[in-house]
Amino acid sequence: MATLIFSAIGTVIGGPLGGAIGALVGRQVDSALIGSSSREGPRLRELSVTTSSYGSPIPRHFGQMRVPGTIIWATDLVEHRDSQGGGKGRPSVTSYSYSVSFAVALSSRPLSGIGRIWADGNLLRGAAGDLKTGGKFRFYSGHGDQAPDPLLSAAESGGYCPAYRGLAYAVFEDLQTGDFGNRIPALTFEVFTADGEISLAQVVDGVVENIDAQVTLAGVAGISCEGPLADILSQIDPVFPLDCDVSGDVMSLRPDGAGPAIWLSDATVTTADDGFGGADGFSRKRLAPPANPPEILRYYDIDRDYQPGLQRAVGRPNSGQPANIELPVALTASAAFDLINATARRTRWALQSISWRTAEIDPRIRPGSLVRVPQQPGLWRVNDWEWRPAGIELGLTRSLASDGAALSGLSSDPGRLAAPADAPVGTTALVVFELPWDGSSSGDAPLVCAAVTSVSPGWNGAALYLDTGDGQLQSLGFSGKTRSVVGTATSVLAKASPHLFDRTHSVTIELLSDDFLLQDASLRQVAMGANRALLGAELIQFVRAIPLGARIWRLEGLLRGRGGTENAVSGHAAGEPFALLDANPMLLDGSVIGQNATATIAAIGVGDNSPVVASITCRGLTQRPLFPVHPSASTMEDGGLLLAWTRRARGAWGWLDGVDTPLHEQTELYEVIVGTAAAPAAMWTTSGQTLALSPAQVASLRVSNPGAPVTVRQRGSYAVSDPLLLTHLD
Repeated sequence: MATLIFSAIGTVIGGPLGGAIGALVGRQVDSALIGSSSREGPRLRELSVTTSSYGSPIPRHFGQMRVPGTIIWATDLVEHRDSQGGGKGRPSVTSYSYSVSFAVALSSRPLSGIGRIWADGNLLRGAAGDLKTGGKFRFYSGHGDQAPDPLLSAAESGGYCPAYRGLAYAVFEDLQTGDFGNRIPALTFEVFTADGEISLAQVVDGVVENIDAQVTLAGVAGISCEGPLADILSQIDPVFPLDCDVSGDVMSLRPDGAGPAIWLSDATVTTADDGFGGADGFSRKRLAPPANPPEILRYYDIDRDYQPGLQRAVGRPNSGQPANIELPVALTASAAFDLINATARRTRWALQSISWRTAEIDPRIRPGSLVRVPQQPGLWRVNDWEWRPAGIELGLTRSLASDGAALSGLSSDPGRLAAPADAPVGTTALVVFELPWDGSSSGDAPLVCAAVTSVSPGWNGAALYLDTGDGQLQSLGFSGKTRSVVGTATSVLAKASPHLFDRTHSVTIELLSDDFLLQDASLRQVAMGANRALLGAELIQFVRAIPLGARIWRLEGLLRGRGGTENAVSGHAAGEPFALLDANPMLLDGSVIGQNATATIAAIGVGDNSPVVASITCRGLTQRPLFPVHPSASTMEDGGLLLAWTRRARGAWGWLDGVDTPLHEQTELYEVIVGTAAAPAAMWTTSGQTLALSPAQVASLRVSNPGAPVTVRQRGSYAVSDPLLLTHLD
């Protein structure tokens, strides 16, 4: 293109000899810009990923783009070993995780910031700057005063670590690789510059001297340059046609047809045999349409996370296969739609041509100029001109007016994108509790569960540790990324019988997150164990969960005191924790936790600045026997007192007809106490479910302890049950 335009300019300046000089200058400019007369223009690629090839060019970026970067420094994978278990009768399980540190070069000119980062197509860093996995991230903008990265400086001893001034780069420190197959993932970065509206002058700055390129690339939000300048020109020329001019020592690039339109003088007639137009001095014709008209534009769509998008020009389709314009710049769908329609209309309008003869020499009229033709509508562009004996003959083509680029009333959209969720990582919330033995294991270790969760859907789990109070943390594993449903009570649940279905009372719960849900259940489903929850220290089940808005739910139709928590049906308070006992709470290693009453559980996730610590609710519930039921106190014929009760067993929640429930304790033993367990007035131990007191014993106790309670409790292998009141001494 430059050769043709410069040839025309040379003809303007000095006739055929000037034209030859102009062509020579054009080829020299081509060589400076392009580097070779034979080249293959850039193509729009699918989103490429991070490379580490030595000698790879570091591109220059303008505006906002999604770019891969080049790894310029990296460590080996660092192995982390975590052993769990190994207690009584349990094997030790050792797990391994890996992390890596590396630096990625992003741009050979300064950047103003980093937005999102994708790793293997998933979000590694959100728009808010939060990493979705463990590790640290640092960004260096590439300005001339940036200091060396401390990690690189420590690793590259001997003062050989550069500050990479003039190079924008990012550093990942101890990036956890478990989500990426224990390797450095394929990364792409959303980068921003402080360029404002992008123009060609910014692109050519520092590449070509003595050039004036004040060409605004309207609608272009980002562009990357990693090759010769001719690549950029060939990218934008189909949709932003350029004129090139040389005046003195300065080369000018300007939009095609820039400047005000010039009125041509009346046409000049000629009688020469080789003249055109006869007595009119002009001729008009319409060229045949191209076989491959440009009607399809591919680009990087900002609204689709910079994935390639496609827009088609409107209008009647041509007979040939439309040309596909590859424009590797960042655009919105509406901007791309306007550009391809303007390009298609420009091509169609350029099929109209006029040969015009004039006897007037106007130095402003030269190839690329916009003119208006007497008695002809619209704008026309001067393609070429020739000085002939009969006058100056101009070759004109119809030009699209600058205000006609957009089609009023028409628009486009990018389509639907299944983008990865960019929710904040959020901080960890933790509720830890002990559950009654379900009969599925030996029952020798406490069943401690951790409901680990967060208010944010973007939370991705936490590491759990046991703190026994000695200042050391023992690993309990990873919680997983599924959040448990937890909340707090906003009302006080009244006392009710654990033996009856509670239709009277209800409790309101404020859940931790807006996306947490509770569901109704039928009575049959509840009987099969559905809708179990921990409220304070009481295990309940509910039939109806009524949403009240703003994360508030009312629970109705309750079963109370489940799993041996009958004594917790009273004493509820507002603000006590609530946890849904579905499949989400994590079962911890009870053999590691043991019986330490002061032990606490700590959790720390990616979004936590410090560990979240929680004590264990319902401590001892797993190994504590259920207190006996059906108390009986009857006076015998001799005046003695016969005490009786019925035992229950841990883990025996089913009612089996005709079969005695196994005790699940080493021995069957009960303690009958007069007074309190802390200061008993009298106590008997028996292996049966009855105890007979003689008349003398009864009389003595009534004198020394009038009105004292008489209780019984079961002594199990690891703990004693809560007491059951048998009678009072009156």
